[in-house]
Amino acid sequence: MTKFPSATVTAIVSAVLALAALAAPVAAHAGSADGKWQIKVLGTAVLPDGKIKSVLAVNTATTLGATIATVANPQTVVSDNGVPTLAVEYFFSPTVSVETICCVTKHRVNGVGALGGTNLINDVYIVPATVTLKLHAQLGPIKPYVGVGPSLFLQLHSKPGVTSTALGITRTKLSSDVGVAFQAGCDIPLGKSGFGLSLDAKKYLMTTNAHFYQGATEALATHHTLNPLLLSAGVSYRF
Repeated sequence: MTKFPSATVTAIVSAVLALAALAAPVAAHAGSADGKWQIKVLGTAVLPDGKIKSVLAVNTATTLGATIATVANPQTVVSDNGVPTLAVEYFFSPTVSVETICCVTKHRVNGVGALGGTNLINDVYIVPATVTLKLHAQLGPIKPYVGVGPSLFLQLHSKPGVTSTALGITRTKLSSDVGVAFQAGCDIPLGKSGFGLSLDAKKYLMTTNAHFYQGATEALATHHTLNPLLLSAGVSYRF
């Protein structure tokens, strides 16, 4: 069983409590297709990029640094993942709303190209804290929308991969960074009860810095584009 660091547990609990506070009014209101609040439970495919945009530092006195220094164009990719997602949305009017999401997604960083077959970082846990301002239209029974807003990718935990460990790396760290999310999708009400179906896509513009340590010494630092695409589908309840 994976053991989360205390910072991970604190961040997850805080996010869940915040969303629970927002969702609390559901117990006091009947469902309505035109309600002010909407909660969505979604299945989400997280499809990141993970390319190395630049090498920030290489310490050739370390085994990993010396190895990377011999590679002409070191390149990586971040693994895909599927996770459950909770979204909470408030409607200021029938056409304008604000939405936030909560999920925790886990990934690996592997080498490609000249680094093909290498496993550099494992168990990368990320919370994509996101708030979007959305504009809605109504096309018969389908309600399409677009949205945009800021996002903070909280990098909660990571550890060296098999290859990094073999090359002397004892610790890895990815930076938490701010980016922007672009959103499009549609809500499909199922009658007037408040229940419905939801399809959603988000494209993030996001980067992170990866740091590799051999003991207390930084062996390598790289700048990556994450830029994940999130594709979601699920059920909604509006009230």
